[in-house]
Order: sequence, then C-alpha cells, then structure tokens
Amino acid sequence: MRIVTIEEHVSFPEMSGFLPADILSKRRHSSAAAQMMPKLADISGERLASMDQCGISMQVLSVENTDVNLLDSTAAPYFATKYNNMLAEKISDHLGRFTAFAHLPMTAPMAAADELERTVNDLGFRGAMIRGLTNGEFLDAPKFAPIFEKAEKLDVPIYIHPGLPPQAVLDAYYSNVGGKTGAFEAIACWGWGWHSETAVHVLRLLAAGTFDKYPKLKVVIGHMGEMLPMMWVRSNRAFQPGSGGANQRTLDDTFREQLYITTSGFFTQPPLQLALDTIGIDNIILSVDYPFSSNQMGIDFLNEIQLPPDQVAKIAHQNADKLLGL
Repeated sequence: MRIVTIEEHVSFPEMSGFLPADILSKRRHSSAAAQMMPKLADISGERLASMDQCGISMQVLSVENTDVNLLDSTAAPYFATKYNNMLAEKISDHLGRFTAFAHLPMTAPMAAADELERTVNDLGFRGAMIRGLTNGEFLDAPKFAPIFEKAEKLDVPIYIHPGLPPQAVLDAYYSNVGGKTGAFEAIACWGWGWHSETAVHVLRLLAAGTFDKYPKLKVVIGHMGEMLPMMWVRSNRAFQPGSGGANQRTLDDTFREQLYITTSGFFTQPPLQLALDTIGIDNIILSVDYPFSSNQMGIDFLNEIQLPPDQVAKIAHQNADKLLGL
C-alpha cells in the first residue's frame, strides 16, 4: 500500500549562519530537538533508509525550528527564502519521496503570503507550516489575512503546529511547579501545553469567522486533533452561530469541511476511534512526527487499525494525496 506521512521535521544547522548574534542568544530549543539535531538535519541517509524499511512512500517535510519568528519584518523574509531554497535543494534528488511545506516569515505577513506563492509555484511545495504564535499573536489577528487569502487562492493547506509558549504563558501556567522555578517542558510542551494551545488557536479562527471568510481554506493540525475530538460535542454546542462569535456555521459543519488532523505521535487506537467518531475518516491523515517518533511506530500503528482496507487506505495515503495534490 502507498503510505504518505505529512508532519515530518527537518532543521539545518548551517542556517544558523544567517542569524544575527542577538537572535542566537535568545534561541529556545527544546531539549528533545537538541538531541535530535543529527536526525533533523538528515534527509537522504538514515531518514530515507528508515522510510524504505517501513514502506513509507513519501514524507512531507517541514522546518522544525522557529528562528524565523525571532527575526523582525525586514530580516525574516530573507531568512525564510534561504531556508526554503535549501530545503528544496536537499530534496531535489528524491522528488518521488519528499515534498515540503513552506517556512514562512510570519513577522512580515505580506511577505509570508508572497513566499507561500513562490514556494508553491516555483519549488513545488504543498502548503505551509506555521509554528504556534507570532510575537504572542494568534492567526485570527487581521494582519495575517493575506496568508489565508493566498492559501485559498493557491488551494494549499496551512498546517498549524504547536510552538513554544509565550513567556507570559510560561510564567503563568508552567513555572513554579512544586515550588521550583522555571518552566517544565513536559507540561508546557509535548505533554500538554502545546496541544491545548493549538486547539485554542483553531477555535479562535472559528470564532473569528476566518473559516467563513475563506470557505475553501484548508487547515491541518497534528497530534490526533490536539484534544479537539475529546471536546467535540461540548465545543460544538458552545460555538453555535450567534452565541457571541463571528462564525456563521457550527464547529461540526466547519471542521468537517475545512479541518484535517494527523496522527503524529499518537499511536494508540482509542484516540483514533474518537477522531473517527467526530471529524470522520475523510479528514484523518497518517503522520509520524519524525524524528521525535520513529517511522516504525507509525507503521505499527497503521497495521493495527481495525478497519476495512479501503478505509485504511484513506488514512494511509488517499486523504493526503487529495488534500495536497500528490
């Protein structure tokens, strides 16, 4: 069976040479990312060998680090362009196995929209991945509208991935745990905070009417829906049209038409069943979250799914192929 996974990460150390010293001093890499740097930098070595061993046909690559969000609106576009060009060059010898999501200069939204268009039209990228908030702002801020306009026009999705929490959130929610100072990554990031914040991000877009304004826009989130399937029925009741938000459709109607979720890093059957019962099989896409999860974990999970083969094929590749035009 053809297998496509779409939340798979890269980070190239050589790009640090394009960052000013003051930005390098502010860098906040998670310990997990730091340990994974050799795997993140690799494309055609261990990564490709693992894909072959596991039977993965294609990975959609995206830049893991958030350095571009640390740059001002003047420097960010150049950095993002260099990163995207480097990514395109590194996958150019394996175009049957890799494609990519663009890395956008979010501190310069108009330039980000232009970079999305350039990478799709000139480099063959399949959309963009945006990592968390930009200078503490969610994507429902009007300044980010050009990015959604461009994505809808190009018919490519925006993948919203968790990012590092803003300092105010770290201080309020994740510091002074048990009387100890500092933030604790397990709570602030992959153990909880990332996922709840991304769910809030998508709900803000719903309540702001962003999905209604751009009815052909497609948004992707990972980690089996970032807690949204668990809250589906209750949130659908809360976000009814006319209940205070600008949304014209229910959460259920909107997300079934415009939201896709991936399995990245969630490899047990109960969360999948919940996702099937809520957002539905046509909106679920296999992802590994490589290298933070192994390709073998993703394939073992896929092989354990107790569904008819034609439905497994939707998760394994058909939904991704259709959404991304693969």
